[in-house]
Amino acid sequence: MSADDSSVRLQAAMAVGSRPDPVFLEALVERCGVEPDFFVRDMLTWALTRLPAESALPRIRRELDAERPQARGQALHTLSKIGDARAWPWITGDLLSDPDDEVARTAWRVAVALAPQDEGERHGLAEALARQLARGDHEVRRSLSRALVDLGDVVQPVLEKAAEGPDPETAAHARATELLRQDPETGFDAAVEEAKRQVALGPERVAAGAAGAAGTGEPAHPAHPAHPAHPAHPAHPAHLARTSHPARTSQVSGALGVPKGSGVGDC
Repeated sequence: MSADDSSVRLQAAMAVGSRPDPVFLEALVERCGVEPDFFVRDMLTWALTRLPAESALPRIRRELDAERPQARGQALHTLSKIGDARAWPWITGDLLSDPDDEVARTAWRVAVALAPQDEGERHGLAEALARQLARGDHEVRRSLSRALVDLGDVVQPVLEKAAEGPDPETAAHARATELLRQDPETGFDAAVEEAKRQVALGPERVAAGAAGAAGTGEPAHPAHPAHPAHPAHPAHPAHLARTSHPARTSQVSGALGVPKGSGVGDC
């Protein structure tokens, strides 16, 4: 498993997994922490899942405190593949806020997958995840939003509180995540654009628009086609908000890590 040729290492990991024996546990775990090839690492994880959980889990747990980020991340990934609920208490706040983005992203995914159905536990996880809002680049924020959405309705009050906070980056990310929770088919990029618009408008104008729509039965921001007889017809308020506050909109766009002109992506 330490051969120079990655194909040889892959075959070795496959052979060990095909004939699972706890005698290979230590070698598998240690190799996970240093293996540079993605496919070999995945085969190492598969081999670990073939071992009895009673022997594999305690050894994998020790890797969660390892100095190397790859060792922590691969241990988390392996726990997600084993899927044993006994590992839930091991996903600590330190892992959820790990300084390495890839480790943190894996911890978010594993925590949501292993979290019990107890509402108190899930609410506590939602609050811990919400403390990571506005972290990292576009992909990191999308991963966090996906984890929060997958956690279910328990995140709604947590996101609403974050959306009302003073930090514009956190507020915009929270709004985008709530939009995704309400309609997962929206896509993360589309939700980010709508969140930018809402932050640029301000909560009072967003609430006023929603109240007006509720009273008329119309959408909060209907399209306003141009009337041929009135070429000077005023622009839609949402359009005015986007054009009259360029600095604020630019600030929110940068805060969310979305490049200008980015297309619609999935969440």
